[in-house]
Amino acid sequence: MNDDQLLRYSRQIMLPSIGIEGQQQLLDARILIIGLGGLGSPAAMYLASAGVGSLVLVDFDQVDLTNLQRQIAHTTERIGHPKVESARETLRAINPDARIETIARRLDGASLAEQVDKADLVIDASDNFATRFAINKACFAHQTPLVSGAAIRMEGQISVFTGQAGGPCYHCLYPDEGEIDETCSANGVLAPLVGIIGSIQAVEAIKQLTGAGKCLQGRLLLLDALQMEWRTLRLTADPACPVCSTT
Repeated sequence: MNDDQLLRYSRQIMLPSIGIEGQQQLLDARILIIGLGGLGSPAAMYLASAGVGSLVLVDFDQVDLTNLQRQIAHTTERIGHPKVESARETLRAINPDARIETIARRLDGASLAEQVDKADLVIDASDNFATRFAINKACFAHQTPLVSGAAIRMEGQISVFTGQAGGPCYHCLYPDEGEIDETCSANGVLAPLVGIIGSIQAVEAIKQLTGAGKCLQGRLLLLDALQMEWRTLRLTADPACPVCSTT
């Protein structure tokens, strides 16, 4: 760690649960972020500013005017640009030392497995169940920690799945792969809500990588922004889960 990095991350290094060793772990880490929309934008921005050394950005979409109400990594001037390229510009402006890779296509099958295997942690900031289930399977197969977030209307949720045997996975939470997706385009979403959830995803990623505190493994954190109420639910592994069951 050079002098500029010591100064840039000094307020974080001061934290007893992070310190020099934790900051170096962040600098050495590689995080795969799938989805650069409402959740992925703040998560990526905070992870870049916090000093995560390598960020791999995945999104096949382009910036649209309707995104700008909540997807804060993008700007009006970048409408029509690939989201991953728009986000890369934002992250480089925040922290030019961060190594940013972009993938402007869907990841599935072998390509998803390859990227998950390379990563120290995955941020699921996608917006549909099919993608979430695929990410979960790949993360569990490679024992790559997964920080999952979702938000719609005025409700959000976050959990962490470490991929360790005996613990729950995302499929334990939502066992029905045939469930109908609800989208922000059809149901709406409060702009700051996704910022809250995405920021917590960044916090959980930092904690998981550095060993600071207690992560949300085995817990589901729920936010009702309309009433501003938080709830925590315990998650247990489904013994019949087709992804993580050992039977």
